[in-house]
Parts: sequence; structure tokens; C-alpha cells
Amino acid sequence: MGTSKREVSIRKIYQKLYSSLGPQGWWPAKTRLEVIIGAILVQNTNWNNTKKAIENLRLHRLLSLKELRAIDQKNISFLIRSSGYFRMKAKRLKNFVDFLFKEFDGSLNAMARRETGELREKLLSINGVGPETADSILLYAFKKPVFVVDTYTERIFSRHGFFKEKISYQVLQDLFLKNLIADVDVFNEYHALIVYVGKTFCKARNPLCEKCPLRSFSHAI
Repeated sequence: MGTSKREVSIRKIYQKLYSSLGPQGWWPAKTRLEVIIGAILVQNTNWNNTKKAIENLRLHRLLSLKELRAIDQKNISFLIRSSGYFRMKAKRLKNFVDFLFKEFDGSLNAMARRETGELREKLLSINGVGPETADSILLYAFKKPVFVVDTYTERIFSRHGFFKEKISYQVLQDLFLKNLIADVDVFNEYHALIVYVGKTFCKARNPLCEKCPLRSFSHAI
């Protein structure tokens, strides 16, 4: 079977971004649990606000499953205020911890051993965990070959003509899964590069197209 034009385009964008921007070193965390906490707290906010919340949890020695299970939700809310929607996010953190102890006896290692599709379904069953959060946990915490998409992905690839109208998470994710070899390291870097370009150049308003690494990129689908 021959290589599709879309597959070539998807790969070329990755190669261009990687050669221009280099490795991103994402996700910045010391443990699996930190990745998971970050994936939940970063919803609807930026990473700097999330980082402040995580550091506050660290300062109070709460970056452990035992302590998160024991602490009152209200106290978590107070400590993660910088992440925004802090009461809702505190509840979601508690939901995840409750799920982990119920389903896997509190073991992230046991969780990691589950098949990707099954684990994704279980994550999505947790109140407050959507596709992007679930896939971030799968890719960055458990090294599963799942491609994470977000608003930056939609913005960049719509502006480059890969689709014309609003697109669902699953359809957008399939665009990458079907046109890339399943490789955790590539999926990690690609998503991180997309986030960087979306934040720095391909902004919702006043995009800096003339400075973007993809300014001269053209593709044929």
C-alpha cells in the first residue's frame, strides 16, 4: 500500500517543528502521580498556574496517594486555588484517588499493566475526566501510544487546511493515529511541539504567522 498525501503532510509538520524547535522535555513531573495531578489541574488554565498548585501540594507533603486519600477535599481546594475552578478540581482529584483504590487497590503499577483501550475506558468513567485528560494520563504517566489532541491541535491544523469545520476529538485524534506509526516518544514530542506553537505563534487572536516555523509549510491532501 502506498503512502498517502495526508500521512506525508502529518509527518512533514512533525519533522519541521522538531528540527526548528527541538525536544520539549514534556511532561515536566517527577512521578506518575504528579503527571496525573497535573493533567487534572491543567484543565481550563495554563501550566504556570498548574505548577504553582502542584508546588503547593508538594510543600504540604501531599504528592502521595496515601495523603491525598486522607486529606479533606476542602483542604485540597485551598491549596490548589491557583489552578482555577479549584473546588471542582479538588473533587476530581478525589474522584481519581477513590477510583484508583477501588479498581487497583491504590497501585499505579497495577493500573499501568492494563491494556490501553480498557484503561482508557476506565479513566473516562471517572467523573470529571474527559478524553484529553485521560489521554494525557495514558501517554505521559503510563507511556501508552495514545495521541493527545487539544484546542491548539484543532486551531493549527484547521488553519493549515486539514479540515474546514468544527471537528470532534475522536476524528481529530484519528487523523494522527492513522497517519503516524504508534510511537510513544513521537506522540509525546509532537503534542508538546503543537502546544508550544499554539501558545507562541498560532494564537487565537493576532497569530504571529510570519514568525511561525510552519509559515512556509504547504501540503496537499
